[in-house]
Amino acid sequence: MGAAPELIQAHPVRRPGRLVSAVVVAVLAAMVVNTLITNPNFRWDVVWLYLRDVNVVRGVGWTLLLTAGSMVVAVALALTLAIMRRSDNPVMRWVSWVYIWFFRGTPIYTQLVFWGLLGVLYPRLSLGIPFGPEFVVIDTNDVFSAAWAALIGLALNEAAYLSEIFRSGLNGVDPGQAEAARALGMKESKILRRVVLPQAMRVIVPPTGNETISMLKTTSLVLAVPFTLDLTFATNAIGNRLFLPIPLLMVAAIWYLVITSVLMVGQHYLERYYGRGFDGATRGGASTSTRRNRATGRKQQAILAAGTTKDDPFLEYTP
Repeated sequence: MGAAPELIQAHPVRRPGRLVSAVVVAVLAAMVVNTLITNPNFRWDVVWLYLRDVNVVRGVGWTLLLTAGSMVVAVALALTLAIMRRSDNPVMRWVSWVYIWFFRGTPIYTQLVFWGLLGVLYPRLSLGIPFGPEFVVIDTNDVFSAAWAALIGLALNEAAYLSEIFRSGLNGVDPGQAEAARALGMKESKILRRVVLPQAMRVIVPPTGNETISMLKTTSLVLAVPFTLDLTFATNAIGNRLFLPIPLLMVAAIWYLVITSVLMVGQHYLERYYGRGFDGATRGGASTSTRRNRATGRKQQAILAAGTTKDDPFLEYTP
């Protein structure tokens, strides 16, 4: 008999690029930290003082209110527009397309300026018969304040973008799901609510979360209305008064980063919730198969490892 073959002495593949890139990133990070600490122009004492200023905290509240209110209106309107785009009625499809074309095709700043000047364009709002008598007449500025103009302007613009996200999510659901529901006698509204939307949410939630974070920062443009109670305007006003714009810009940046971090955590949990049951979905860093193995005993794991049975006994069946 011949000599036994020698064992292969395997060595891990060397990847010097990883080490080089890690060193470069570490050096750059150290440089950033160094300049933040040693540069006296940042005036961290002023940053800490005005981080809790009453006007700044009030600006944070108004920013959150504008973000939440505009997103609620935008989501409701976007879902309506997405359904209209999928409708068999050509008028509904045309109206939805024109809306999306207009609001995506014009800058948000221009739209906010327009909503701020609505009282100039229409000094009065009336309800009555066209070319006939007016039954109710109200002053536009009495009911359409700067806060409402900012909220509505942000919501109408955001709805145009969200509608395309919703439409892609709805189109991503297999049409056979709706056909099966119709065969069971379900109404179209119930099919959308109980069958299509729950499956589409896995596709809709991640970009909608990104749009929410983007909306948080877009509220800094409401000065165009003009609305002067948001976080950006509050910090700019204090900075101009103190002739210290940089520390107050850092105050605004820190608050935006804190709120964005909280929103990202919420987005993570929403994605994990609506991603349940799909291949590759993870929960707490463990895959579905790993969790299944942990849930079984050692004896059952040994049987599965032997390969004599399926992980799921219901994968093969006789109809």
